[in-house]
Amino acid sequence: MSDRALGLLAGVALDAVFADPRNSGHPVAVFGRAAGAVERRLYGRTRARGVVHVGVCVGGALGLGVAAERLGRRWRPVGVAVTAVATWAVLGGTTLGREGAYMAGALESGDLAAARARLPHLCGRDPSGLSEDELARATVESIAENTSDAVVAPLAWGAVAGVPGLLAYRAINTLDAMVGHRSDRYERFGWAAARLDDVANYVPARVTGVLACVLAPLVGGTAGEAAAMLRRDGHRHPSPNSGRCEAAFAGALGVRLGGRNNYGGRVEYRPELGDGRRPVVGDISRSVRLARAVNLSAAGLAAASAWAWALHMRRRRG
Repeated sequence: MSDRALGLLAGVALDAVFADPRNSGHPVAVFGRAAGAVERRLYGRTRARGVVHVGVCVGGALGLGVAAERLGRRWRPVGVAVTAVATWAVLGGTTLGREGAYMAGALESGDLAAARARLPHLCGRDPSGLSEDELARATVESIAENTSDAVVAPLAWGAVAGVPGLLAYRAINTLDAMVGHRSDRYERFGWAAARLDDVANYVPARVTGVLACVLAPLVGGTAGEAAAMLRRDGHRHPSPNSGRCEAAFAGALGVRLGGRNNYGGRVEYRPELGDGRRPVVGDISRSVRLARAVNLSAAGLAAASAWAWALHMRRRRG
């Protein structure tokens, strides 16, 4: 098996064991602080300044990835280790599953206060007035969307472009979370980050949707129903990518997602995805189970793709 494939699988294993440490020393947190410092120097209400901000931050991450991968080429164990550590640093699948499990546990015990306090770990909605079922819907939608952002997309870019792909993708996705949302401050400055994130997630989101359809029987659904919802509703979401994940999860779980969302005073009405009932607390655990199955399948596909590409290149060299 190729170094890249081994490194990706080792990184997935590291994420399963260690997840994301809650401290300021995590590589993504370090990058976020650096990106914030760059923003303070470059900020302006223009798209051009936003493009420069993205170029500096993503370019820095990409350059670090190139340097790290070149170092790893000198000795195979180092190459595998570098890829594994980079994969661990950018994955968030285990943490996502744990957050979903926490929300399910809090709601099942009737602790709305704990669930509301925890929801910001998953999404940017105002949780203060959300009911039990609304918290369940927010959690299921966040798990569906972040299965692509936190696992499938970084693995896909790691398979295609190795350590540079892993680090550059996580930089793009982090910048989108920081400045790519709709607000008066970031409407123009965050445009480049949001559009680049859309491009980076275009294929991974659709892979996530297809995998959720195939694996729907694991959560009591059918592949046909999930695929029907993906085809019918996947394009209806304001995001060109999130809707594919959410529609497939809705079809697989037999629920109906979408509706009114309050983002700290900014209210948005999302189109409904799926034909089923509204999500309830029990659907959170089912969505976590589906997400974990998608994550494992994506890891296998990424490793197989990296291995196949390495074999192809060796054969071309003769």
